[in-house]
Amino acid sequence: MTIKRAEGSDPWLEFQQEVNNELEQSRRSMSEIRMMLEQSQTELTRLTQRNASITGKMQQVQSNFETLPREELRLTFNEALDAQQRLLVMRGQMDKLQSDQAHLQRYIAYLEKVQLFVFNEKAISTDVRQQPATGAETLSLMMDAIENDRVKISHEMHDGPAQVLSNFIIQVDIANHLIDADPAKAKIELENLKAAAAATFKKIRAYIYELRPMTLDDLGLLPTLKRFFESFAEQNSVEYKFEYKGAERRLVSYLDVLLFRAVQELLTNAVEHNKDYPVKLQLYVQVIYEDTHVKVIVRDNGKGFDSTQLPQSTGRGLQTLQQRIQLAGGEIEIESQPGKGCTVSFQIPAIEPGGPTSEVSQVK
Repeated sequence: MTIKRAEGSDPWLEFQQEVNNELEQSRRSMSEIRMMLEQSQTELTRLTQRNASITGKMQQVQSNFETLPREELRLTFNEALDAQQRLLVMRGQMDKLQSDQAHLQRYIAYLEKVQLFVFNEKAISTDVRQQPATGAETLSLMMDAIENDRVKISHEMHDGPAQVLSNFIIQVDIANHLIDADPAKAKIELENLKAAAAATFKKIRAYIYELRPMTLDDLGLLPTLKRFFESFAEQNSVEYKFEYKGAERRLVSYLDVLLFRAVQELLTNAVEHNKDYPVKLQLYVQVIYEDTHVKVIVRDNGKGFDSTQLPQSTGRGLQTLQQRIQLAGGEIEIESQPGKGCTVSFQIPAIEPGGPTSEVSQVK
């Protein structure tokens, strides 16, 4: 897309105005999402109550299955299917709205930081004003990071919940056609559908947790990392060890999120890169709180690679991570050789909203 600029206009001021407009629009969108969430929650409560009532009715039907007229059975099953489908759709809508809200919050936070650090009149020197590309490059990296997250999420949603919901519709149609022809088979289909819905709901909750763990705000980085690492190791059948040293303390929110996402990305890369490696994968994570920095080390015993030539399967993710670490004022180092695993260590400034919260010890 080519943007035509008026002759004599200041590109830096235009850029600043674009960011301000985007922030204002994002805040309006956030307000709309909050309103839709309130409305959806009210409807979800109503549908949940309705579904509970119909469930009770279904139990009565099942206990008198042989004596009730076929038409009454058909109506009751249709009513139950309709209630469950509406409830499933509403829960999906709630999950989608909550996910949109979380991502929009992150986006607004990024834009606010751009205003503060890039456009702050007191923070911008004369030299920087003469070199607007520096601020533009910073924002470009931030926008690329956001867009990469969105692409990843859209692919996962398409390959996961979207496919499952499509299968639900097919199963509902099958059960609907079987109610008159073969009620027993229809009942089996409904039981299968119920089990599949429960499993999918569990996966979606896990997916939402990965998007934004609530424990990150409630408990802090270390308990959240430990819980995630345990679950990740179990799901991927790998051995793991988690350690941390120093005085744990809450950092500003975006740095805690950055640290969590970085570890998440590195662990995922390690598993993906070593899928075909015959050795049992062992993962190691260490978090070190120092006076002015937080350092993280992520190590695996996988097949490794030439760190001067990143493999295509992990290279883009590592490059994006490197950009994010640098944006936070940190440094990252990658050490790997073929057949000798990979070690990624990085550190970022420990910017705190308050002081240290507690002394922590080693956890295995």
